[in-house]
Amino acid sequence: MKKLLSLLVFATSIVSAQYTVKGTMTPPEKSDWVYLHKLEGAKPKFISNTTIKFDTIVVGGEKQILGKFDFELPEDAKTGAYRATYRNKGAGFVDFYFNKENIEFIFNPKYPDQSVVFTASRENKLYSEYLQAYALIQNKIDEQQVAYIKNGNKEAKKEYKKAVDELEDVQKIYKNKSDGMLVHNFIKASQRYNSSSPIDNMDEYLSSTVNNFFKNIDFKNNALYNSSFLIDRITDYVFYLNFSNDQDLQQKLYKESITKVMDEISTDKLRKATIEFLITSFADKRNGELVDWLFENYYDTLPENQIDIEFKKEKVQLLLATVGRTAPDFSWKEGDKELKLSTLNDAQEYLLVFWSTSCPHCTKDIPELHSYMKKNHEQISLITFGIEDNELDWTEFVKNLPYSHNAIGTHPEYKFDNETVRKYNLLGTPTYFVLDKDKKIISMPNDLVDVKKYFETPKPKKVEDEE
Repeated sequence: MKKLLSLLVFATSIVSAQYTVKGTMTPPEKSDWVYLHKLEGAKPKFISNTTIKFDTIVVGGEKQILGKFDFELPEDAKTGAYRATYRNKGAGFVDFYFNKENIEFIFNPKYPDQSVVFTASRENKLYSEYLQAYALIQNKIDEQQVAYIKNGNKEAKKEYKKAVDELEDVQKIYKNKSDGMLVHNFIKASQRYNSSSPIDNMDEYLSSTVNNFFKNIDFKNNALYNSSFLIDRITDYVFYLNFSNDQDLQQKLYKESITKVMDEISTDKLRKATIEFLITSFADKRNGELVDWLFENYYDTLPENQIDIEFKKEKVQLLLATVGRTAPDFSWKEGDKELKLSTLNDAQEYLLVFWSTSCPHCTKDIPELHSYMKKNHEQISLITFGIEDNELDWTEFVKNLPYSHNAIGTHPEYKFDNETVRKYNLLGTPTYFVLDKDKKIISMPNDLVDVKKYFETPKPKKVEDEE
């Protein structure tokens, strides 16, 4: 009997030593599963998964469906940043901090960051409270700074200084409240730089913001490293704080901001994570110039054991067809002739468009594009490439495109697995590429409107043209 009681006590202690993470979606997501990851170096490491259970409650006489899920973490679960993911793409996750306590939260899956409310977890409730209090006063500071630049009046200056003092008090209060807690690291690092007095003009203000952006961030802090915090701040700095509508200037700003970021980072593990993140981001944006620059100046200079050959191969393959690259070659037949893109020699510029007869948007745009190019830009050669299951519909359609080169690509199983289509790594149809006489890609317009804008915008004369 004593042995049985001992076993029961032991079993009870094991159960009680577990921690729970419970989430409630309102309204629920259509997905059936939620995945739990721990963030390590800002990369998610899979922990477990669970199903979403649906529940109906009555609020104010109306039925409301909730989606609920929960996870169990063992007593020895590592503290740190975790992520509950309920969608494969887009904003489909909730991040939270685990430090040996039960966690419960409610959120709207369409707006997870803006809507999440923690109903259990001292750490997460305190950090959420801090972020709201901090943002409220920081907004006052920003408003008074703008007002001072516009008007230069004493009242704006007075209110600015008052808000700065108020914000410093808030920062001290929450640093003290969080002492000894995991979120203390994030509260310290979240403090923004504000000058003691408002700055006289916008250029100086922006310069001050840029120069002091990382002032309170410790890049050697392991808690920050094993979360999305550092990558989120780097994203803000590189992609949003340094912005220009001028493409050449934007490339310059990207390089300057990345150089600044890399100067801040001294540890190899964070340098690798940051460089891989930036390379992936620019590869997704099809910015081949920045990817090449990052590989040459940063990734290839990492210690040899840090370089992932497969990662580099994958990104290079992804960018075979992007601005600055020579367009991947392909051939097609016109009557008895076999033509190749690389040897085509009937224009100084070429417009290559990938499309499909199964794409309603394409079947509307391609005839319009054909007429537009024939009427306005006869000296530019138009090449259409149909991505098709078979040639029947395509053959009939291109009878109405007599002034363009019309190529086709098929595949017995899936048309987008066609060899040429894969080389161009298309994200959808129609997709446009502008090529120079040597078939180098010089522009990638987003749509037909951008195509027209590109060809109707006067181009600066090259030195050789003037000579």
